[in-house]
Amino acid sequence: MINCPSLANIPFTEFSTQLEELVNAGVKYFHIDIMDGHYVKNLCFPVSLINDCKAKYPDVKLDVHLMVDDPLSYIPQMIQAKADYVSFHQDSTIYLRKGLCQLQEAGIKAGIAINPSQRIDVLEPILPYVDYILQMTVEPGFAGQHYLPGSTERLIELSQMRRDMRLDFQIFLDGGISYDNLKEIAENGADLIVTNVFTIFNQPEGIAGACRKFEEKCREYGSTKK
Repeated sequence: MINCPSLANIPFTEFSTQLEELVNAGVKYFHIDIMDGHYVKNLCFPVSLINDCKAKYPDVKLDVHLMVDDPLSYIPQMIQAKADYVSFHQDSTIYLRKGLCQLQEAGIKAGIAINPSQRIDVLEPILPYVDYILQMTVEPGFAGQHYLPGSTERLIELSQMRRDMRLDFQIFLDGGISYDNLKEIAENGADLIVTNVFTIFNQPEGIAGACRKFEEKCREYGSTKK
């Protein structure tokens, strides 16, 4: 599983320092949340952060999560900023296919995010057209929440749909993932983990040590992946 630290977990006063620590620890993906204060009652990161990260860390893949009311209006900015992955929410627009196509035509991996209170099977019509699904395992909008009960069962359902439909989209998990639930997640089909304060940040071993621990656990648990 890919370690994709969520930059929303970094204190602003330590932002540049901790970005350097992540890169020096071998991290190849950053998760960047864009919030508009409407789809979720919070604000997080300007689009300019994508440009800045790309300029300073061109080899790091940027996974951008749009928590906004009008995601299609952000797509030209995502293309200009050269985001690598962009997801938007299933219930944020009626034009899912249009948004996916615009991103993919620009060479961006396109995903759909689904909230914990939505049925997994609402995704079925769109699954043949996505590069990945971002399964929220907390309610969107705020960092530091705990993994919601039932999230692993939803992952199992989504993984089963992928097998049944003979598709190869990736499954990204976002929210509250810790070492208490990482094994069951690894065994049931997750491809990328948006890591957080329970795995990478604010850990006693520091960022570099926490990244090593995460990779070791993923290798251990990956040997039993179904």
